[in-house]
Amino acid sequence: MSDSPSLVVTRELVPTVMEALRARFEVDVFDGDRAISREDLLKRIQGADAALTLLTEKVDAEFFDAAGPQLRIVANHAVGFDNVDVPEATRRGVPVSNTPEVLTETTADLAWALLLAAARRIAEGDRFLRSRTPWIWGPQMMMGVDIHGKTLGVVGFGRIGQAVARRASGFGMKVIYSSSSGPRKVGGIDAEHREFEDLLREADFVSVNVALNDSTRHLFGEEQFRAMKPTAVLVNTARGPVVDEAALARALKAGEIFAAGIDVFEKEPEVHPELLECENAVIIPHLGSATIDTREAMGMLAAENLFAVFEGRRPPTLINPEVWKG
Repeated sequence: MSDSPSLVVTRELVPTVMEALRARFEVDVFDGDRAISREDLLKRIQGADAALTLLTEKVDAEFFDAAGPQLRIVANHAVGFDNVDVPEATRRGVPVSNTPEVLTETTADLAWALLLAAARRIAEGDRFLRSRTPWIWGPQMMMGVDIHGKTLGVVGFGRIGQAVARRASGFGMKVIYSSSSGPRKVGGIDAEHREFEDLLREADFVSVNVALNDSTRHLFGEEQFRAMKPTAVLVNTARGPVVDEAALARALKAGEIFAAGIDVFEKEPEVHPELLECENAVIIPHLGSATIDTREAMGMLAAENLFAVFEGRRPPTLINPEVWKG
């Protein structure tokens, strides 16, 4: 029987990370290609010393009850942690960590990929050619909207929102932003603060970069889409429930906004059926951090948090520092 602490990993991570984890822990990993079932998760976590979870796993009182009092850390493999009941973890004295910063630039790159694709109808053009429909170039064929010289509105001005904003300078864009913390001075970014409602009316492109909480759930709904320009493009790389998908589909079909680029969904992996029908929606399966380098960096940061706890060190990206007494 191994003397190494036991670790439950809820999905197979990249090989370098799994190798590092197996060198230090007795690892029980769910190797399916879909999210682990709730029943299987609660069974596997029983008696475990640590857990490495993904955003697809709900870490709540039931989870902690099943695990037992010996659980020493939950390392969440994501920058967001809306899947974790942090107050409950804190009440039980369990440290929770996440993986910020290492995915900032990669996610900002992806936001711009969606912005460009939606504005210039790239995915629609790709589908058109693959359908083998006869065509010839025409002056009114698949016209999109210009990006250069327009106004980018960034909703949520944290690390990722600021990274999205920095990229706008190459397109000669004006940048405006809204933030729950109000106006902020950020070095190297020429951006002007706006109230949320004013940003919606002024922006040609709206990038959503807020955390998911009670105040941001369905932050974008019918009223917000009606406030936007009919030529506007919405990009969401934050969390799915920030946007009311049914309302977005109606706005796209009605021409209330021009297009959308969506990486995250309300009920992942489900996508609202009406959104699937919108040719002017570029939809991708939560690829924000999906590069080789970034997924390795995320996994190694999650691993470092685990290593720290079992070495008596404070985890480097601890979410609930009040539990740490080391």
